[in-house]
Amino acid sequence: MGVAEVWATVEKAINEYTGLSPATFFTVLAVAVAFYYLVSGFFEPAPAPRKREAEIEAVEPLPPPVQLGEVTEEELSAYDGSDPKKPLLMAIKGQIYDVSQSRLFYGPGGPYALFAGKDASRALAKMSFEPKDLTGDISDLGPFELEALQDWEYKFMSKYIKVGTIRKKTEAESDASASVVTEEVNHASETSSLVESSHGAEAADHGKGEEKSAEPQGSRCQGD
Repeated sequence: MGVAEVWATVEKAINEYTGLSPATFFTVLAVAVAFYYLVSGFFEPAPAPRKREAEIEAVEPLPPPVQLGEVTEEELSAYDGSDPKKPLLMAIKGQIYDVSQSRLFYGPGGPYALFAGKDASRALAKMSFEPKDLTGDISDLGPFELEALQDWEYKFMSKYIKVGTIRKKTEAESDASASVVTEEVNHASETSSLVESSHGAEAADHGKGEEKSAEPQGSRCQGD
């Protein structure tokens, strides 16, 4: 059976079963297929997102906070982030908080790195980055500054874990520190006085020497 005979058979069948000419039949069929693909496209589920080929490095979990209890300001300064093995701590109004989870902000290179390892109450209240304000002394702050500090304290209490307090110096320790400073000042003054006295004695000896050397010359002049 040739191609012509096959086409004649198909044309006859299309005409008998559909009543359409072959050209009309295939046109309708093409439109129906196109319409099917168009409609089915609206109901297909969205393609699943591709998995990242590069593996994401696992972030080491932070160690549990270590309770320090009462520490001095000098001891607190060891937790300023310079040692990555130690937690990152800072204090507000004498209360020490572990801010290790915000190392990007309070760690080395962060915008608030200078607050770490210190009681930054005054600096936070004044929003100051001056070294002179990195202290817990808030005795002379105004009401607006104290309110701002209160907001910071609420934020730290809700976000970070308290791990200790700053131990205040007793009167005896303060007196001892003042005595040491006074002794150092007195020692410096005594040293300065001794140096000045020594220079004065040397100058006097030098003057006497010049007078003695001048006397024989005067005697020879009189004799001549």
